[in-house]
Amino acid sequence: MRASILVAGSLNMDFVATVATLPTPGQTLTGSTFDLIPGGKGANQACAAGKLAGSAVGGDAVRVAMAGRVGDDPFGERLTRSLAAAGVDVEAVERVGGVSTGAAMINVGADGQNTIVVIPGANHRFLPAHAEDLRGRLRDSAWLLLQLESPLDTVQALLRAARQEGARTMLDPAPAQPLGRELLSLVDVITPNETEACLLLGRAAARLGLADAPEMARAVRALGPRAVVLKLGDAGCFYSGPEGEHTAAAFAVTAVDATAAGDTFNAALAVALTEGMAVPAALRFANAAAAVSVTRKGAQTSAPSRAEVDAFLAVRA
Repeated sequence: MRASILVAGSLNMDFVATVATLPTPGQTLTGSTFDLIPGGKGANQACAAGKLAGSAVGGDAVRVAMAGRVGDDPFGERLTRSLAAAGVDVEAVERVGGVSTGAAMINVGADGQNTIVVIPGANHRFLPAHAEDLRGRLRDSAWLLLQLESPLDTVQALLRAARQEGARTMLDPAPAQPLGRELLSLVDVITPNETEACLLLGRAAARLGLADAPEMARAVRALGPRAVVLKLGDAGCFYSGPEGEHTAAAFAVTAVDATAAGDTFNAALAVALTEGMAVPAALRFANAAAAVSVTRKGAQTSAPSRAEVDAFLAVRA
């Protein structure tokens, strides 16, 4: 059994301001704290997976690698150091001269909600041709994790290469945008939240609950992906796929910062599935990892270790 996870996508430096309430258009607020935190949806998922990958598969420990692009600046170096410290192989993260490392401007409110503006920088130098350079890694990987902060044609090229090399794919369709059937048909598991699912289906954004989840998940699945995990925040998540349909309730925690909770969920789900967990157990594990992450500030800094998630689940058995 393959025991590797490859995450391909964005690496950003997060500029994080905390405020009492999120600003409205034209409003200037005084914040309480400011931090520079390694982020980017791709790097967040890689970091979280690196921290969570602790079990062996077929005698081999689960390995995590990151592929992407950073600028030739101090931020790029800091991002790769952060990933390496989490046990992630960063050999496929390349520096690009003459362009800045990606950045995200994040406001975090007292209720844990956030607003985010992303500046792609070097992430948009991660090109479709680079998918060919990753075929060897894909051949050895159980899962390829992708997001939409890289160019869409790069995402599609990576999906196609993964299908050809036998790696399963998990797509986090964020930031939300319409996606065609050709791309979606290459996805093994897609993990939209409510907003992203509505956009994929051409529907008006709506607040959803678990009662709405089966119809919504089936409709997204009909667009082409083999399976759908609909992420519903504090309502939990719903899975529709070849193994049937499963609901996993969220864990009640006091949220401090929701930044990267979805990234942690995807990473945990991929780790659990790589280790051979059945879908219901994998969903519960992913919910637990995300729950721990929202009790902390930051993106990669909020990702829990395997021991922390195991301890969290042990007292909620």
